[in-house]
Amino acid sequence: MVRIALVYDVARWEEKALIKAAMSRSVYIEPIHLKSIPLYIGNGLQRPLGDADIVLQRSLSHSIALESTVILESLGYRVVNNSTAIALVHDKIWTLCRLLQHRIPIPQSAVAFSEEAGRKVAENLGYPIVIKPVNGSWGRLVSLAENSEALRTIIEHRSYIPNPTFRIHLMQEFVKKPGRDIRIFVVGEEAPVAIYRVSNHWITNTARGGKAVPAPISSELEDLAIRAAKAVNAEIAGIDVFEDPRRGYIVNEVNAVPDFKNTVAVTGYDLPGKIIDYLIEQVKR
Repeated sequence: MVRIALVYDVARWEEKALIKAAMSRSVYIEPIHLKSIPLYIGNGLQRPLGDADIVLQRSLSHSIALESTVILESLGYRVVNNSTAIALVHDKIWTLCRLLQHRIPIPQSAVAFSEEAGRKVAENLGYPIVIKPVNGSWGRLVSLAENSEALRTIIEHRSYIPNPTFRIHLMQEFVKKPGRDIRIFVVGEEAPVAIYRVSNHWITNTARGGKAVPAPISSELEDLAIRAAKAVNAEIAGIDVFEDPRRGYIVNEVNAVPDFKNTVAVTGYDLPGKIIDYLIEQVKR
C-alpha cells in the first residue's frame, strides 16, 4: 500500500479534503502537524515520518514549509513540492527572474533599495505603480502608488517595518486587467482546472474579496502554466496569470502550496483527488 505523509502547520479545508481523497482511494495517509514534533538533523535518529513513500508539503507558513522540506529531504524523503521550488516561490524576485530566464512573459518589474531608486523606477514605468513585499501571499501589504507623493509615503511606511526585507521594494507596472485575473492549477504535466478571480478592486485575490468563477483553459494558457511551474521546479502549483490587453497572458506569481477550496467549490473539479492520484503515480514509478 502507498503511504503518504501530509505535513502541515494549519489544518484547513484543503488538507482535510486531501486526507479524504486519499482514504477514498484506500491509500494510507498520515497527517503530521509540524508544530507538534521536533525534526532532528542527522544524529542517526529514527526518521520522523517512518516509512512514508512520499511526503506532501502543505504548510501555510512559507518558512516552515521550506525549512521542514530541507530537513526531510536530507533524511531521504521525497517531498512534493521540493525545497528548490518552495525556496524559489518564497521569494517573488527570484520567481520573476526564473520565469524571465525561461522566456515566460511577466509584468515589467524592478527592485529599488531606496526611495530615490523607487522614484526612478516610477518615472520609467509610469504611474500608477504597484509596490510589493518580496515574500507574502493573499495580496497582503501590496500597495498602489498613484503619484510621487503616494510613493514617498508607501516607501516611508515600509522603511519603519522591523523586517529588513521591507527595505527591498519590488515594483511593477500596473497591468490593466479586465476586472479579473486567472488562477490555474498545475499537477505534474497537466493544468486541469482554472478559475477567474473577479473583483472591482485592483487586487483580485479571493482572500481579499475576489469572486471565484470557472475559467476555460486554452491550449496557450495550459502550456504557459506548465512552463511556469517547471521554471520554478514545482510539480504542484497555482499560477496567477494576468490578461494584458496588448501582450496577452503574463504570469504574475507562482504558489507552491496553493489554496483550492474556492476552485473546487465553483468548478466541481476533484483537485484533491487529482493531487493524490499524482502522488500515487509518483510512488509506483
